[in-house]
Amino acid sequence: MSERKNELFIYNSLSGQKEKFVPIHKNFVGLYVCGPTVYSNVHLGNCRTFMSFDLVYRYLLHLGYKVRYVRNITDVGHLESDGDTGEDKIAKRARLEQLEPMEIVQEYTIDFHDVLNEFNNLPPSIEPTATGHIIEQIEMIKEIISNGYAYEVNGSVYFDVLKFNEKFPYGELSGRKIEDLISGSRDLDGQEEKRNSLDFALWKNASSEHIMKWPSPWGIGFPGWHLECSAMSTKYLGDHFDIHGGGMDLKFPHHECEIAQGCASTGKSPVNYWMHGNMLTLNGRKMSKSTGNSILPKEMFAGTNDQLEKAYSPSVVRFFTMQAHYRSTLDFTSEALNASEKGFERLMDAVSLLPKLNSSESSSIDVQALIATFYTAMNDDFNAPILVANLFDAVKFINSVNDGKATVSASDLSLLTKEIQAFVFNVLGLKLSEKIEESKLEPVMDLVLELRQQARANKDWTTSDQIRDGLANAGITVKDGKDGSVWR
Repeated sequence: MSERKNELFIYNSLSGQKEKFVPIHKNFVGLYVCGPTVYSNVHLGNCRTFMSFDLVYRYLLHLGYKVRYVRNITDVGHLESDGDTGEDKIAKRARLEQLEPMEIVQEYTIDFHDVLNEFNNLPPSIEPTATGHIIEQIEMIKEIISNGYAYEVNGSVYFDVLKFNEKFPYGELSGRKIEDLISGSRDLDGQEEKRNSLDFALWKNASSEHIMKWPSPWGIGFPGWHLECSAMSTKYLGDHFDIHGGGMDLKFPHHECEIAQGCASTGKSPVNYWMHGNMLTLNGRKMSKSTGNSILPKEMFAGTNDQLEKAYSPSVVRFFTMQAHYRSTLDFTSEALNASEKGFERLMDAVSLLPKLNSSESSSIDVQALIATFYTAMNDDFNAPILVANLFDAVKFINSVNDGKATVSASDLSLLTKEIQAFVFNVLGLKLSEKIEESKLEPVMDLVLELRQQARANKDWTTSDQIRDGLANAGITVKDGKDGSVWR
């Protein structure tokens, strides 16, 4: 495995090209991914980002690296506007629901964990919270002020972007020039404390009615959203680490500001490889709660939505997301998911066949060359769709051996079984159990739904509802449609 470590290439958003991955410390990888702001249910776009970096994490582990994976929870400081205006998103939800902010944080952190568990994501090594690292954030602000890149006004502290740009290139990650940013920025518009509209808050003075606030050298206030990731990544991975990931929407200003804060506090760029996952669309349109074109993961699993024609298991959804490269956009449609579901079943059927295959004296194909294609795909910037295509080459071979049209030696069969199981379950993170459990239920559920359909035909709504409610209590959802009822 060690020789394959040296072949991994990662697309670096900072350089705009694929670069050979060379960790700072041999055999150790420091990985930081921006986590959710926990003020609402985690949406599908977020989940895709976290599944993408779960794939990265899993493959690095498969290559034998010791990985410290840090993914934060934002539970304070994320204002409604990137321009340091508006309410804190969590405080606003707490006010609307008449709850303590930490009740909101607890509810949606649990939801976040539940959904990622459904998707079979591995937990990170460390999951720090912004509120748990106020001291570290204050200390980082002190360093930035001391180095001349921040200033205090009326209890708030702002990062001086123009001063920073005199020594470091602000905008290098997003490819934006400081001149264009200045000419395209709005007037300060009520933010007269700032020297320049590009400046961003490191610490905000809190009004008397503000709920979440802490004492600091500059007065009672709360930290800026960009600061928390810099403080927590530095604490757990050092001031210079390997990989920082997140959604493409975070590239500017969030990640740009993180680079600035890191350079301003330590004098050097904090991260070697910046990775960004792309967005999702639903039925060809941007996902948006305001237009109704949105769906929550749990609604997909249960089939309780108007956007897709039926329910889909978490493993099928995960498999579907792996069929697009993490840097490509991905469109969720019933047609695409149905095709993916069939492909998932074909793959799992082949995996289930492996222990039943009979070996021969020799193999009719080069099994080691086939396995090498798995690594070639993943070493090319974690190219999961090519990996899946190569796995289906293996599926064809497995089915041919099972049908007596191809042969495999005992040693090759052992190697193939080991590697396919590793890539399907450990790297792609798929699960076999869901399909097996549901296949056992199918004849039983066919009978139950037939009895329920008879009750509906006889207008025996009491029995019909009793069956539906009883199934719901057992965790089985029934959805009625014009072509009959489907279950999950």
